[in-house]
Amino acid sequence: MRVADSRVVAWPTSQRGAPAMKALVLIAVQVGVTLTVFGFGLNAAVEDLRRLISQPGLLVRSLLAVFVVMPILAVALVTVFDLHPTVRIALVALAISPVPPLIPRRESMARGSTAYGLGLMPILAALSILTIPVSLGALNRILDRSFQVSPAVVASIALRTALVPLAAGIIVRALMPPVAARIEKPVSRLASALVIVAVVGLLAGTASAVWALVGNGTIVAMIVFTLTGLAVGHLLGGPDPDRSVVLALSTACRHPAMAVTVASANFPDERFGGAIVLYLIVSVLVTVPYLVWRRWTSAAVQPAARPV
Repeated sequence: MRVADSRVVAWPTSQRGAPAMKALVLIAVQVGVTLTVFGFGLNAAVEDLRRLISQPGLLVRSLLAVFVVMPILAVALVTVFDLHPTVRIALVALAISPVPPLIPRRESMARGSTAYGLGLMPILAALSILTIPVSLGALNRILDRSFQVSPAVVASIALRTALVPLAAGIIVRALMPPVAARIEKPVSRLASALVIVAVVGLLAGTASAVWALVGNGTIVAMIVFTLTGLAVGHLLGGPDPDRSVVLALSTACRHPAMAVTVASANFPDERFGGAIVLYLIVSVLVTVPYLVWRRWTSAAVQPAARPV
């Protein structure tokens, strides 16, 4: 599966030009995500990774929040709420699918620690190759299901959406700093434009599927999922507020392409695009107030910290 899959976008086949529109949206998603992560790499350095590894306490808390707390929370939610089967599967798949490729942008908007965020991203992406199959094995016993996914498939997505473009950007910055500085803004602007086009297309292509899933506590479960992720990440990322916001967003926001891969590998006849897009909408609406609060508190603290 690619960064975006045809199972995510499902325009009615009766619409003229629907296949072409679907293809354009998928291309926009793939290129936009790749360029975005490449742009992150143009601002990153290997030292960001080394700095995080040299702080084992922070690293362990980060892994605990992302890889342990969220799957446990998802199991609790699908047990408590009478959710649509597609939503149940999607929520569990999201819980074990960390590090969405666009997350450093939100962390930057919240004035979080860029170095911590860019150091954490490749670690989470690399470890997901191991943790997703292991998590599925645990879920098999807890939920009495037969979940499975090939580590090679997980590795392919982690490489394409995070590790390779991030490494490419870091290499360009290390070998050609003037070039990296010159192309960073144009790359970021092009990536942003493509992502916006892709988001509009995804919303248009999944609107009916999203609406069909509203009800039975779906919205409430997704709000609880996201809010708890923010709270746990913020707490475990402390006491430094710049790190708290990074871990809060990294915990609450999950990898949609990875989740679709896991879900579709186990239930190939189901379409999970509506559930995934609904989660993305809810997560954005829930995290925006947190981002605003974080920017407000950051702006209030910085002037006070300046010497008179």
